[in-house]
Amino acid sequence: MMLTLRSVRKNEHIIHAIDTGQERNHGFNDIQLVHQTLPNSNFQSIDISTTIGELSLSSPIFINAMTGGGGERTKDINQRFAEVAKATNIGMAVGSQMAAIKNIEERDTYSIVRKANPKGIIIGNLGSEATVEQAKVAADMLEANALQIHLNVVQELVMPEGDRDFTGAIDRIEKIVHALPIPVIVKEVGYGMSKESAKKLVDAGVSIVDVGGYGGTNFSKIENMRRKKTLQFFNDWGINTTASLVEITKSQPHLHVISSGGVQNVLDIVKSLALGADATGIAGHFLKILIDEGEGALVQEIESMHEDIKLLMTALGANIIADLQKTPLVISGPTYHWLQQRGLSPEEYSRR
Repeated sequence: MMLTLRSVRKNEHIIHAIDTGQERNHGFNDIQLVHQTLPNSNFQSIDISTTIGELSLSSPIFINAMTGGGGERTKDINQRFAEVAKATNIGMAVGSQMAAIKNIEERDTYSIVRKANPKGIIIGNLGSEATVEQAKVAADMLEANALQIHLNVVQELVMPEGDRDFTGAIDRIEKIVHALPIPVIVKEVGYGMSKESAKKLVDAGVSIVDVGGYGGTNFSKIENMRRKKTLQFFNDWGINTTASLVEITKSQPHLHVISSGGVQNVLDIVKSLALGADATGIAGHFLKILIDEGEGALVQEIESMHEDIKLLMTALGANIIADLQKTPLVISGPTYHWLQQRGLSPEEYSRR
Protein backbone atom coordinates (compact mmCIF):
# COMPACT_ATOMS: atom_id res chain seq x y z
CA MET A 1 0.00 0.00 0.00
CA MET A 2 1.44 3.38 -1.03
CA LEU A 3 1.13 5.97 1.75
CA THR A 4 -0.56 9.26 0.86
CA LEU A 5 0.29 12.56 2.53
CA ARG A 6 -2.73 12.00 4.79
CA SER A 7 -1.42 8.54 5.71
CA VAL A 8 2.02 9.91 6.50
CA ARG A 9 0.38 12.51 8.77
CA LYS A 10 -1.50 9.76 10.63
CA ASN A 11 1.76 7.99 11.41
CA GLU A 12 3.42 11.24 12.45
CA HIS A 13 0.56 11.83 14.88
CA ILE A 14 1.18 8.47 16.56
CA ILE A 15 4.90 9.19 16.97
CA HIS A 16 4.38 12.71 18.30
CA ALA A 17 1.50 11.66 20.59
CA ILE A 18 3.80 9.17 22.32
CA ASP A 19 6.65 11.70 22.45
CA THR A 20 4.58 14.56 23.88
CA GLY A 21 2.70 12.35 26.35
CA GLN A 22 -0.11 13.65 28.54
CA GLU A 23 -0.38 17.20 29.84
CA ARG A 24 -1.98 16.11 33.16
CA ASN A 25 -3.36 19.64 33.76
CA HIS A 26 -6.90 18.41 33.22
CA GLY A 27 -8.24 19.69 36.56
CA PHE A 28 -8.80 16.36 38.35
CA ASN A 29 -6.42 17.47 41.09
CA ASP A 30 -9.00 20.18 41.89
CA ILE A 31 -11.65 17.54 42.70
CA GLN A 32 -11.81 15.95 46.15
CA LEU A 33 -14.29 13.15 46.80
CA VAL A 34 -15.98 13.33 50.22
CA HIS A 35 -15.13 10.28 52.37
CA GLN A 36 -18.06 8.19 53.60
CA THR A 37 -17.45 6.53 56.98
CA LEU A 38 -20.63 4.41 56.70
CA PRO A 39 -20.97 3.58 52.99
CA ASN A 40 -23.37 0.61 53.48
CA SER A 41 -21.96 -1.10 50.38
CA ASN A 42 -20.64 -4.50 49.29
CA PHE A 43 -17.84 -4.86 46.74
CA GLN A 44 -19.46 -8.00 45.32
CA SER A 45 -22.66 -6.08 44.53
CA ILE A 46 -21.08 -3.13 42.70
CA ASP A 47 -22.32 -2.75 39.12
CA ILE A 48 -20.12 -0.67 36.77
CA SER A 49 -22.32 -1.04 33.67
CA THR A 50 -23.53 2.19 32.11
CA THR A 51 -25.44 3.61 29.17
CA ILE A 52 -24.52 6.32 26.68
CA GLY A 53 -27.76 7.24 25.00
CA GLU A 54 -28.92 4.05 23.28
CA LEU A 55 -25.62 2.23 23.88
CA SER A 56 -25.41 -0.21 26.79
CA LEU A 57 -21.87 -0.76 28.04
CA SER A 58 -20.57 -3.24 30.59
CA SER A 59 -17.90 -0.74 31.64
CA PRO A 60 -17.62 3.06 31.89
CA ILE A 61 -14.24 2.77 30.12
CA PHE A 62 -13.80 2.62 26.35
CA ILE A 63 -10.85 2.99 24.00
CA ASN A 64 -11.27 6.42 22.49
CA ALA A 65 -10.58 7.52 18.91
CA MET A 66 -6.94 7.34 17.94
CA THR A 67 -5.88 6.07 14.56
CA GLY A 68 -6.48 4.42 11.19
CA GLY A 69 -5.71 5.47 7.63
CA GLY A 70 -1.94 5.27 8.02
CA GLY A 71 -1.23 2.01 6.26
CA GLU A 72 -0.13 -1.24 7.88
CA ARG A 73 1.05 0.35 11.10
CA THR A 74 -2.32 1.86 11.96
CA LYS A 75 -4.08 -1.33 10.83
CA ASP A 76 -1.94 -3.29 13.27
CA ILE A 77 -2.66 -0.87 16.12
CA ASN A 78 -6.41 -0.93 15.45
CA GLN A 79 -6.46 -4.73 15.27
CA ARG A 80 -4.61 -5.02 18.57
CA PHE A 81 -6.89 -2.49 20.23
CA ALA A 82 -9.94 -4.39 18.96
CA GLU A 83 -8.58 -7.64 20.39
CA VAL A 84 -8.04 -5.91 23.74
CA ALA A 85 -11.57 -4.48 23.62
CA LYS A 86 -12.96 -7.95 22.95
CA ALA A 87 -10.95 -9.55 25.77
CA THR A 88 -12.07 -6.92 28.30
CA ASN A 89 -15.60 -6.40 26.92
CA ILE A 90 -15.26 -2.64 26.49
CA GLY A 91 -16.19 -0.33 23.62
CA MET A 92 -13.78 1.15 21.08
CA ALA A 93 -13.72 4.14 18.74
CA VAL A 94 -11.49 4.46 15.68
CA GLY A 95 -9.76 7.58 14.41
CA SER A 96 -11.12 9.72 11.59
CA GLN A 97 -12.27 7.55 8.67
CA MET A 98 -11.96 10.32 6.09
CA ALA A 99 -8.68 8.76 4.98
CA ALA A 100 -10.58 5.61 3.96
CA ILE A 101 -13.31 7.61 2.24
CA LYS A 102 -10.67 9.47 0.20
CA ASN A 103 -8.59 6.34 -0.45
CA ILE A 104 -10.31 2.94 -0.60
CA GLU A 105 -6.97 1.19 0.04
CA GLU A 106 -7.07 2.47 3.63
CA ARG A 107 -10.42 0.85 4.49
CA ASP A 108 -8.84 -2.29 5.91
CA THR A 109 -7.04 -0.19 8.52
CA TYR A 110 -10.48 0.52 10.01
CA SER A 111 -12.65 -2.48 9.07
CA ILE A 112 -10.12 -4.76 10.78
CA VAL A 113 -11.68 -3.60 14.05
CA ARG A 114 -15.02 -5.25 13.27
CA LYS A 115 -13.29 -8.38 11.95
CA ALA A 116 -11.30 -8.69 15.18
CA ASN A 117 -14.28 -7.94 17.43
CA PRO A 118 -17.45 -9.05 15.60
CA LYS A 119 -19.89 -8.51 18.49
CA GLY A 120 -18.26 -5.53 20.23
CA ILE A 121 -19.37 -1.92 20.56
CA ILE A 122 -17.54 -0.12 17.74
CA ILE A 123 -17.75 3.64 17.21
CA GLY A 124 -16.89 5.26 13.88
CA ASN A 125 -15.39 8.71 13.43
CA LEU A 126 -15.47 11.60 10.98
CA GLY A 127 -14.80 15.33 11.12
CA SER A 128 -17.47 18.02 10.99
CA GLU A 129 -16.74 18.58 7.29
CA ALA A 130 -18.41 15.22 6.53
CA THR A 131 -21.56 14.93 4.47
CA VAL A 132 -24.50 12.65 5.23
CA GLU A 133 -23.37 10.24 2.50
CA GLN A 134 -19.85 10.09 3.91
CA ALA A 135 -21.26 9.46 7.39
CA LYS A 136 -23.28 6.52 6.06
CA VAL A 137 -20.19 5.09 4.35
CA ALA A 138 -18.16 5.43 7.56
CA ALA A 139 -20.84 3.70 9.63
CA ASP A 140 -21.27 0.87 7.12
CA MET A 141 -17.50 0.36 6.91
CA LEU A 142 -17.44 -0.73 10.56
CA GLU A 143 -21.02 -1.92 11.02
CA ALA A 144 -20.74 0.80 13.66
CA ASN A 145 -22.91 1.02 16.78
CA ALA A 146 -22.42 4.80 16.86
CA LEU A 147 -20.55 7.54 14.99
CA GLN A 148 -18.35 10.23 16.47
CA ILE A 149 -18.20 13.60 14.75
CA HIS A 150 -15.01 15.23 15.99
CA LEU A 151 -14.47 18.97 16.36
CA ASN A 152 -10.86 20.08 16.12
CA VAL A 153 -10.82 23.70 15.00
CA VAL A 154 -7.62 24.68 16.80
CA GLN A 155 -5.77 21.55 15.69
CA GLU A 156 -6.71 22.30 12.08
CA LEU A 157 -5.51 25.90 12.47
CA VAL A 158 -2.13 24.73 13.79
CA MET A 159 -1.86 21.87 11.28
CA PRO A 160 0.30 23.07 8.35
CA GLU A 161 -2.11 21.55 5.79
CA GLY A 162 -5.22 22.00 7.96
CA ASP A 163 -8.65 23.44 7.18
CA ARG A 164 -9.36 27.16 7.53
CA ASP A 165 -13.10 27.21 6.78
CA PHE A 166 -15.44 25.99 9.54
CA THR A 167 -18.69 27.49 8.34
CA GLY A 168 -21.80 25.31 8.26
CA ALA A 169 -20.51 22.65 10.68
CA ILE A 170 -23.57 22.71 12.93
CA ASP A 171 -25.89 22.34 9.91
CA ARG A 172 -23.95 19.31 8.65
CA ILE A 173 -24.02 17.75 12.12
CA GLU A 174 -27.78 18.25 12.35
CA LYS A 175 -28.32 16.54 8.99
CA ILE A 176 -26.16 13.57 10.00
CA VAL A 177 -27.97 13.21 13.36
CA HIS A 178 -31.32 12.99 11.61
CA ALA A 179 -30.13 10.78 8.74
CA LEU A 180 -28.26 8.02 10.60
CA PRO A 181 -30.07 5.14 12.34
CA ILE A 182 -27.33 4.96 14.99
CA PRO A 183 -26.41 7.43 17.77
CA VAL A 184 -24.16 10.37 16.84
CA ILE A 185 -21.57 11.49 19.39
CA VAL A 186 -20.06 14.95 18.97
CA LYS A 187 -16.51 14.97 20.32
CA GLU A 188 -13.93 17.67 21.00
CA VAL A 189 -10.31 16.59 20.57
CA GLY A 190 -8.47 18.16 23.47
CA TYR A 191 -9.69 21.74 23.76
CA GLY A 192 -12.80 21.21 25.90
CA MET A 193 -16.41 22.14 25.37
CA SER A 194 -18.36 25.15 26.65
CA LYS A 195 -21.99 25.42 27.68
CA GLU A 196 -22.62 27.69 24.69
CA SER A 197 -21.37 25.02 22.28
CA ALA A 198 -23.42 22.37 24.09
CA LYS A 199 -26.61 24.39 23.62
CA LYS A 200 -26.00 24.67 19.87
CA LEU A 201 -25.51 20.92 19.67
CA VAL A 202 -28.65 20.16 21.66
CA ASP A 203 -30.63 22.53 19.43
CA ALA A 204 -29.30 20.51 16.45
CA GLY A 205 -30.62 17.27 17.95
CA VAL A 206 -27.39 15.91 19.43
CA SER A 207 -27.92 13.74 22.52
CA ILE A 208 -24.33 12.58 23.30
CA VAL A 209 -21.15 14.65 23.60
CA ASP A 210 -17.56 13.84 24.48
CA VAL A 211 -16.03 16.89 26.16
CA GLY A 212 -12.48 16.12 25.00
CA GLY A 213 -11.05 18.48 27.59
CA TYR A 214 -7.70 20.24 27.68
CA GLY A 215 -5.14 18.34 29.72
CA GLY A 216 -4.47 15.17 27.76
CA THR A 217 -2.70 14.70 24.44
CA ASN A 218 -1.89 18.21 23.22
CA PHE A 219 -2.62 18.34 19.50
CA SER A 220 -1.41 21.92 19.24
CA LYS A 221 2.05 20.80 20.36
CA ILE A 222 1.90 17.80 18.03
CA GLU A 223 1.05 19.97 15.03
CA ASN A 224 3.60 22.60 16.07
CA MET A 225 6.24 19.86 15.89
CA ARG A 226 5.29 19.52 12.20
CA ARG A 227 5.51 23.28 11.45
CA LYS A 228 8.43 25.52 10.48
CA LYS A 229 6.79 28.56 12.07
CA THR A 230 5.23 27.45 15.37
CA LEU A 231 2.01 28.90 16.78
CA GLN A 232 2.97 28.78 20.46
CA PHE A 233 -0.11 30.75 21.56
CA PHE A 234 -2.27 27.67 20.88
CA ASN A 235 -0.17 25.33 23.05
CA ASP A 236 -2.10 26.21 26.23
CA TRP A 237 -5.49 26.78 24.60
CA GLY A 238 -8.70 25.23 25.87
CA ILE A 239 -11.08 24.43 28.74
CA ASN A 240 -9.79 21.72 31.04
CA THR A 241 -11.61 18.42 31.37
CA THR A 242 -13.20 18.99 34.79
CA ALA A 243 -14.48 22.46 33.91
CA SER A 244 -15.85 21.13 30.61
CA LEU A 245 -17.73 18.35 32.41
CA VAL A 246 -19.44 20.81 34.73
CA GLU A 247 -20.16 23.29 31.92
CA ILE A 248 -22.04 20.58 30.02
CA THR A 249 -23.71 18.57 32.80
CA LYS A 250 -24.97 21.68 34.62
CA SER A 251 -26.19 23.57 31.57
CA GLN A 252 -27.62 20.60 29.63
CA PRO A 253 -28.67 17.98 32.21
CA HIS A 254 -30.39 15.76 29.63
CA LEU A 255 -27.26 15.32 27.52
CA HIS A 256 -25.34 12.07 27.80
CA VAL A 257 -21.73 13.04 28.50
CA ILE A 258 -18.43 11.25 27.93
CA SER A 259 -15.33 12.41 29.78
CA SER A 260 -12.00 12.44 27.95
CA GLY A 261 -8.88 14.55 28.00
CA GLY A 262 -6.02 13.28 30.14
CA VAL A 263 -8.00 10.54 31.87
CA GLN A 264 -5.37 8.00 32.91
CA ASN A 265 -6.23 6.29 36.16
CA VAL A 266 -9.23 5.05 38.13
CA LEU A 267 -9.37 8.14 40.32
CA ASP A 268 -9.70 10.30 37.18
CA ILE A 269 -12.47 7.97 35.97
CA VAL A 270 -14.41 7.98 39.24
CA LYS A 271 -14.11 11.76 39.57
CA SER A 272 -15.38 12.10 35.98
CA LEU A 273 -18.41 9.98 36.79
CA ALA A 274 -19.01 11.90 40.03
CA LEU A 275 -19.03 15.12 37.97
CA GLY A 276 -21.83 13.68 35.84
CA ALA A 277 -20.14 11.77 33.03
CA ASP A 278 -21.77 8.53 31.87
CA ALA A 279 -18.50 7.04 30.57
CA THR A 280 -14.85 7.87 30.04
CA GLY A 281 -12.78 7.56 26.88
CA ILE A 282 -9.07 6.86 27.20
CA ALA A 283 -6.67 7.19 24.28
CA GLY A 284 -3.06 8.28 24.89
CA HIS A 285 -2.55 6.27 28.08
CA PHE A 286 -3.74 3.06 26.40
CA LEU A 287 -1.70 3.74 23.26
CA LYS A 288 1.51 4.05 25.26
CA ILE A 289 0.89 0.76 27.10
CA LEU A 290 0.02 -1.05 23.85
CA ILE A 291 3.13 0.20 22.06
CA ASP A 292 5.56 -0.18 24.97
CA GLU A 293 4.27 -3.33 26.68
CA GLY A 294 1.84 -5.10 24.38
CA GLU A 295 -1.74 -6.36 24.35
CA GLY A 296 -1.43 -8.55 27.44
CA ALA A 297 -0.27 -5.65 29.57
CA LEU A 298 -3.14 -3.47 28.33
CA VAL A 299 -5.70 -6.19 29.10
CA GLN A 300 -4.27 -6.47 32.62
CA GLU A 301 -4.39 -2.68 33.03
CA ILE A 302 -8.06 -2.49 32.03
CA GLU A 303 -9.06 -5.43 34.22
CA SER A 304 -7.20 -3.84 37.13
CA MET A 305 -9.01 -0.55 36.46
CA HIS A 306 -12.39 -2.33 36.60
CA GLU A 307 -11.56 -3.83 39.99
CA ASP A 308 -10.25 -0.54 41.35
CA ILE A 309 -13.35 1.38 40.17
CA LYS A 310 -15.43 -1.07 42.18
CA LEU A 311 -13.18 -0.53 45.22
CA LEU A 312 -13.63 3.23 45.00
CA MET A 313 -17.38 2.91 44.50
CA THR A 314 -17.55 0.63 47.55
CA ALA A 315 -15.73 3.24 49.64
CA LEU A 316 -18.16 5.93 48.47
CA GLY A 317 -21.29 3.84 49.00
CA ALA A 318 -22.15 3.94 45.30
CA ASN A 319 -23.63 0.64 44.13
CA ILE A 320 -24.23 1.81 40.53
CA ILE A 321 -22.94 4.62 38.31
CA ALA A 322 -26.08 6.69 38.97
CA ASP A 323 -25.23 6.66 42.70
CA LEU A 324 -21.71 7.84 41.93
CA GLN A 325 -23.11 10.77 39.94
CA LYS A 326 -24.77 12.02 43.14
CA THR A 327 -21.85 11.60 45.54
CA PRO A 328 -20.64 14.80 47.24
CA LEU A 329 -17.32 16.30 46.22
CA VAL A 330 -15.36 19.51 46.79
CA ILE A 331 -14.05 21.60 43.90
CA SER A 332 -11.07 23.89 44.47
CA GLY A 333 -8.24 25.59 42.60
CA PRO A 334 -8.44 26.85 39.00
CA THR A 335 -11.50 24.68 38.27
CA TYR A 336 -13.42 26.32 41.13
CA HIS A 337 -12.53 29.82 39.97
CA TRP A 338 -13.41 29.04 36.35
CA LEU A 339 -16.83 27.65 37.29
CA GLN A 340 -17.56 30.49 39.70
CA GLN A 341 -16.86 33.10 37.06
CA ARG A 342 -18.97 31.16 34.57
CA GLY A 343 -21.93 31.19 36.98
CA LEU A 344 -21.99 27.42 37.50
CA SER A 345 -22.13 27.27 41.34
CA PRO A 346 -19.32 24.81 42.19
CA GLU A 347 -20.46 24.86 45.84
CA GLU A 348 -23.54 22.80 44.94
CA TYR A 349 -21.42 19.68 44.47
CA SER A 350 -20.25 19.72 48.09
CA ARG A 351 -23.82 19.96 49.43
CA ARG A 352 -25.58 17.17 47.54
